[in-house]
Amino acid sequence: MSKTIKVALAGAGAFGIKHLDGIKNIDGVEVVSLVSRDLEKTREVAKQYGIAHVTTDLADSLALAEVDAVILCTPTQMHAAQAIQCLQAGKHVQVEIPMADSLADAEAVVAAQKATGLVAMCGHTRRFNPSHQWVHHKIAAGELNLQQMDVQTYFFRRTNTNALGQARSWTDHLLWHHAAHTVDLFTYQAGSPIVQANAIQGPIHPVLGIAMDMSIQLKAANGAICTLSLSFNNDGPLGTYFRYIGDTGTYLARYDDLFTGKEEKIDVSQVAVSMNGIELQDREFFAAIREGREPNASVAQVLPCYQVLHKLEQQLS
Repeated sequence: MSKTIKVALAGAGAFGIKHLDGIKNIDGVEVVSLVSRDLEKTREVAKQYGIAHVTTDLADSLALAEVDAVILCTPTQMHAAQAIQCLQAGKHVQVEIPMADSLADAEAVVAAQKATGLVAMCGHTRRFNPSHQWVHHKIAAGELNLQQMDVQTYFFRRTNTNALGQARSWTDHLLWHHAAHTVDLFTYQAGSPIVQANAIQGPIHPVLGIAMDMSIQLKAANGAICTLSLSFNNDGPLGTYFRYIGDTGTYLARYDDLFTGKEEKIDVSQVAVSMNGIELQDREFFAAIREGREPNASVAQVLPCYQVLHKLEQQLS
């Protein structure tokens, strides 16, 4: 595919805007349609980014013959059905993490991709952050054997708000969204499937109906282990922090930045063409479309993550 890839983006909230900012830096790609629930707010965002077509219905965007691909940044509960809707309409699709909030729905997305042969990818951004890519390259080169990952995913969300502090119309989830990042990354970095998984959770929030605190333990077939702590109650530094403990070094990853265990900063600026994990994720999606290949973080590749989340959910129920 040599022509410009025409994209419809669904979800003009915090993450949709991150994708729009990333796509601005990618040659040969144009966002031609923007979909979101609030028409006026969607028009405002579309005007900022020069997007001509605005709608509140994904079907309107899918009906546009010029649209080649769709990026879904919609509420979690809509991901699987919308991903399948895009594939059945003949459009390549990248669905933001999580691919689904149940194993059955995740399996349905994978089945739809196999049936259509189109590119279908999930936004498991940690595979693309330069910090994690640096560690991955070191492991792949045989210079580091992962022994343990220690991960903290902490937010302060005692009300239903998004990453920008704006009111949300849907409820986020520690297990099916935030744990998905680490469960998939651990498998990816260990290069070994998860064979043991344990979870416990704290009290259920009386209004949001979800656990606000959770602890997860994982073990890979090669012996590597992972400890993950998650909280929506943390009134302090926000975000996810990864400590890689290996046989030849310890590394701390904070989004796109990387440090040694002694807090010495590592230059990861040459790992990829950008320091923006979302942009790199989008670059992989569009490259896979152009090259007619399976992308890194394809829906089939990340399915084992959702199989583990399903097992953990059964423990918590």
